[in-house]
Parts: sequence; C-alpha cells; structure tokens
Amino acid sequence: MKPDVGGADAGIPLVSVVTPIYNTASYLAECIESVLAQTCKRFEYVVADNCSTDGSLEIAKHYSARDQRIRVISNSEHLPATDNFNRALGFISRESRYTKLVLADDWLYPECLERMVGVADAAGSIGLVSSYTLTRDRVWGVGLPYNVSVFSGREVGRRQLLDEGFFVGSPSTVLYRSDLVRARPAFFDRESRHPDTEVAYEILRTHDMGFVHQVLSYIRIDPGSTSGRVRDLNPLLLDRLIALLKYGPDFLEPEEFRRRLRHIERMYYRTYVTQFLGLNRSRFLEYHRPALKRLGYRFSKPLMFRAALEEAADCVLNPKKRIARLRTSLGSRTDKSPR
Repeated sequence: MKPDVGGADAGIPLVSVVTPIYNTASYLAECIESVLAQTCKRFEYVVADNCSTDGSLEIAKHYSARDQRIRVISNSEHLPATDNFNRALGFISRESRYTKLVLADDWLYPECLERMVGVADAAGSIGLVSSYTLTRDRVWGVGLPYNVSVFSGREVGRRQLLDEGFFVGSPSTVLYRSDLVRARPAFFDRESRHPDTEVAYEILRTHDMGFVHQVLSYIRIDPGSTSGRVRDLNPLLLDRLIALLKYGPDFLEPEEFRRRLRHIERMYYRTYVTQFLGLNRSRFLEYHRPALKRLGYRFSKPLMFRAALEEAADCVLNPKKRIARLRTSLGSRTDKSPR
C-alpha cells in the first residue's frame, strides 16, 4: 500500500519503520505498539516475516488490519537473518526520507521518531542519527558532548576506535537517511558478523552523524538470540579488533593506528590464550577463527608467546582467579536453544 502523503502532516518527512521478524511472538506486540504510539505520526511500517512458526505472522497481520500504515511482507522461504533484513529494507517507499529499524524484541519510546527526525533535518550532511539506549538497567551510548547534536562522522569513528565508546548502538538505535539505504543493493553485508556496525562506519566515512541525548529505545538481550549465545566467547574484543583492522586506516593517523592495534592485540591475545586453555576452547575457536581468516589476519608469534607467558604467570600467582575463570566457563556451558 502506498503511504498517505497528504493531510496535515504533508510537510513532515516520511519515515519508513522496518521490523524483520522470525519467531518473536513473545515480544512482537510490544514492539509494534511502541511504533504506533509515536508522537510523529507520518510513517509507514514494514513488517517482514521470515517464515515464523510461533504465531508472529498472525500478530503482525492483526495489527495491519487495524492500521493501514502497516504492511506485512511474508517470505516464501526462510532466509538467513541478514538477507531478511536486506529484503525488508527493499520495501521502503521511494518517498521516505528516513529509515528506522526496530528489531522485534526491542521497542521505542514515544518521542523516538520525532526527536531523531528533528536532528536529522538540522543538516543535509547527516547520514545517520543515534541516541542513548537502555538495556536492562544500563544506558549505552554515553560519551559525546551533551551540548552538541551534530558531529563529524570521521570524529565519531575516531572516538569509537580509540576510546572504546560506542555511539551507533544496535539496529534499533539508529535512524538512516533513506537515500543511503536505497543506494546500496544490499544495505547490510551478509558476510559480516556485525553488519550494522560496519555499515555505520562506512556511512561515517563521508557523512556527519546526528545524536539525540535522550534514551529513545530499549534493547532486549535474549539469551537465546545470536548475540546472547556467544556472550561467553568474548565477542566484544574480537569486534574491536575487526573494526580497527577494517576501519582504523580510514579514521586514524598512521601512528595512532599502529599504537592502538598493538594495544588491542595485546588484550586480544591474552583472551585468546585464556579461552584456548579453557573448557570453551572449541566453541571459541569456531567463533573467532573464521572472522579473522576472512580479514586475512596473521597472528604475531612474539605477541602470542608473550600472552602465553603472562597467562602462565597469572595462573601461578593468582590461582583463585584461575579457578574463578574455570567456574565461569563451566557455568556458560548450559544448553541455549537457538531462535
């Protein structure tokens, strides 16, 4: 259905809200209702079902029957998650100026679209807008000057790579310019482990970033989700290393890049040795090695040797710490059913 572009809101930019779904019936109604409760009313809502078997599709159709702004798209066959995201984004209207993803197990605060669009419209150089987000009882995205709402994309990328801040959040945290979404045949790289982070860095290379200093989304961490199932494998440190290797040369000066790489490598190698000696060794290697191989990354033997010596010394000098690590490893080996 073509979105309504007339009426009292005709001068307000059209926002395409997109939710890819697969077996998220437990949370989907809360997600959809948070979108319908937005103070900004001029949006279309694309809900893309990936062959759900738990009633998610029926929930989406129930809401679409009540609100003509909702379009439900059903896949004829199950797709990998990133492919479903890209297919869903292919249905956004040609008339939309901005695109807002909200994952089916997350939800938005009522002013989310209004506040984000307000910042996005402030400068034509802005390619994406982010904000604070709440996860359980923690606020993420802090660290940028509170009295500034438009930032150089290159400066944001530099801060993230050097200071370990993370301002682009999850897919539910960011508003994109729709022309940038439409310009990429596949908006997210299906081979990437964190395609939303990588596409943000690519946008920040050439565009500014807007930021709303307000909590505008709630991100739910489900133990059965993809990210929840690998939390014990130290994915964040791997992500930092990958981001630095791929984007450090674009955002950092050569000497900054070399220093930062040595620092991250030293931390990563220590973790690598610890996990290699632990009970999660096989899972850890299955998760980490393919990502590094794809980058063509080659381990530094001197750094690895140094990390092994540091770990051995730590085991001798801090036996209680080693026992605690083993207990953590044992506790993480619980069965977690995938979605």
